[in-house]
Amino acid sequence: MTDVVFVFEVHQPHRLRRKVFWENKVFKRLRKEELFNYYFDSETDREIFKRAARKCYFPSNQILLDLIDKHRHERRPVKVSFSVSGIFLEQCEMFDKDLLESFRQMAKTRNVEFLDQTYYHSISSLYPEKAEFFAQVKLHRETIKSLLDFEPSVFENTELLYNNLIAKMAEDLGYKGIFTEGVEKILHEKSPNYLYTPKGSKKMRVLLRNYKLTDDIGFRFSAQWWSEYPLTADKYARWLAGTEGQCINIFPDYETFGEHHWPETGIHDFLRHLPEEILKWGNLQMATPSEVISKHAPQGEIDVPETGATVSWADLERDSSGWLGNAMQWAYYNSLRRLEPIVKEADDIELLKLWRYFQTSDHLYYMFTAGGGPGEVHSYFSPYESPMDAFAVAQALLLDFESRLRMTTLTANEPFLFHTDKGKENFTGVMTWSLKGFVKALRTIDIRAVEFHNSRGDFEPWAEHSLQDKVLSRELQKAKMAKLKGEALREAIVSVADKRFKELNKQVQNATRLF
Repeated sequence: MTDVVFVFEVHQPHRLRRKVFWENKVFKRLRKEELFNYYFDSETDREIFKRAARKCYFPSNQILLDLIDKHRHERRPVKVSFSVSGIFLEQCEMFDKDLLESFRQMAKTRNVEFLDQTYYHSISSLYPEKAEFFAQVKLHRETIKSLLDFEPSVFENTELLYNNLIAKMAEDLGYKGIFTEGVEKILHEKSPNYLYTPKGSKKMRVLLRNYKLTDDIGFRFSAQWWSEYPLTADKYARWLAGTEGQCINIFPDYETFGEHHWPETGIHDFLRHLPEEILKWGNLQMATPSEVISKHAPQGEIDVPETGATVSWADLERDSSGWLGNAMQWAYYNSLRRLEPIVKEADDIELLKLWRYFQTSDHLYYMFTAGGGPGEVHSYFSPYESPMDAFAVAQALLLDFESRLRMTTLTANEPFLFHTDKGKENFTGVMTWSLKGFVKALRTIDIRAVEFHNSRGDFEPWAEHSLQDKVLSRELQKAKMAKLKGEALREAIVSVADKRFKELNKQVQNATRLF
């Protein structure tokens, strides 16, 4: 018996507001609560969401709910799965809570499985430092539990980005399975229709998307030039029945059903009849990813090195070049990454959320410059006139955000690195980029580090030359001259730095009206 696994990707980004840049409105004085609507185009988001909900989400959900209910008590029931981004669920709450309730009804059937992913649909799994990736996955897990009352056990990284390290991180987070693209360069003549293990893992399982059968629906369903046009449910079920393997993983964008292929093409009729056509075959049944993992033994190992071999489901190359394939994408990516320590030192949930919205992979995707078929696909999804337009807008708004962030945290030119003695081996692992972060670190850092740097006079030159604050430097010098030790020294330096931060922060607020 072959398991047919349908997983539907559901995601909508918060799109950047294009006119802010082109109408020369960047660096406008604003209150913090105004920044989201300043950077992100909620009107366009609402319009696209409402259209997709009308054409795709509501009718497709209802078709699946009806099929699940109809076959609920049969030996081979109808089962499907979803991978839903946190941002999409946010938009459900913003624009149509009835749609969120529809997905809740899906979860209640217990014949629908929800996968985990990064909340912000980002490429944070590719960052050199992995803390942000772990944070976004944890946030997504909590959101799925809170909104859908479901606890995922299978992981799908953004756009199926995958390598050995990503698999290891997913395993460390407690997942028992992970999806990626069943592309030939990682299969080496093996079939995508089996379960595998990642290199170096015994517990984790890899499920592979059958991209050929998926693309028959996603890209070719309404293509009249295609030799197999029209694609009917019975024809497709026949193809599935003739495919060997443990499991056939069909993993399209959910918007395929009504948005990419309009209802007039017959795509909803196809979705309505396909499960029943599948169940007519005695060698097929529908299953969820976790059921496949619990049922089948792996048939080998998948080895995808982290360096230079990462795969995804994007474009002909099926690698990370859809997001990091040109200089514009790398420039934006590096601008994003360098803000991480500063935004986290800010200890401000609203600023952190804004930074994470800028991480959504769609912004990078729109900057893709290759031509041909892949270029047409990127252009289809992009709201911009060109990749250069996408870069100009995204980079300008991110720099606007960076300037506000640096003002409010009082960011230094260079970080302060805390050591307990001379030498690299005595680095505490703590470094601060801002006066606010400096104060926070001083409160908890090993007292030996405070005494070491105070005795050497390290605090004063950092304040004067990196923070450009001679007043703070003089006050820190006074604290040093008091010849205090231990917790009394910590208290004195914290008092000086915290007082100065509050003074400067008040000046910033008065000058900019930001916060």
